[in-house]
Amino acid sequence: MDYLWTPWRYSYIASGVKNDRCIFCDAAAAGDDAKSLIVLRATKNFVILNRYPYTSGHVMVVPYAHKATLATSEPETLAEMMVLAQRLERTLEGLYHPDGYNLGINLGRAGGAGIPGHLHMHVLPRWIGDTNFMTTVGETRVQPEELTTTYERLRGALGA
Repeated sequence: MDYLWTPWRYSYIASGVKNDRCIFCDAAAAGDDAKSLIVLRATKNFVILNRYPYTSGHVMVVPYAHKATLATSEPETLAEMMVLAQRLERTLEGLYHPDGYNLGINLGRAGGAGIPGHLHMHVLPRWIGDTNFMTTVGETRVQPEELTTTYERLRGALGA
């Protein structure tokens, strides 16, 4: 068996076991958008980079309100989520020129939500062939861009 060492993930794994707090609420309240990777703040939602992205440019649109479902969320919040997704599609197109996008909301742990208590929508740029042998065989993603670079590019392009 081959091993790919990712020691930087230890802090994430270790904090996930010990931390019962909401990472989205903590990020929004931290006061340091660069450290929290928040690239844009809107009225009802913010846009944050996924710390462990599937592809470069993988962001999430997150309501400030700590709600777990669409049914419990305000219509204005959900409408703004879609307006932000539309803005992100245009911005990501200009920066990365992807071949397509995945947009997704996973509700509840059984539905695949990694953070089941706080609604969020993933926006992922996708390229033909971005799922290669490393992902398929090695269960490993290879990112061509560091998060700090992605953060700076997206924040600048969004005019934040």
